[in-house]
Amino acid sequence: MAFEALKVRLLMMLDEATHQPEDLHELQEELREKIAEFTAQGLPVPEDIADLEKMLEDRLNLPKK
Repeated sequence: MAFEALKVRLLMMLDEATHQPEDLHELQEELREKIAEFTAQGLPVPEDIADLEKMLEDRLNLPKK
């Protein structure tokens, strides 16, 4: 998936989370998958996306992977 397509999908995920905050665990898992896609393609992970994943991890009090 191209860089722009990944960014669009992430924005869509964020919009979904805004309307359904009870699904934060699912959002975090999807973020991890998308970050892995960026990494696998040798693309830089946007800082705001990495920060969001960290914030969700802290908020949900989950162990780091």
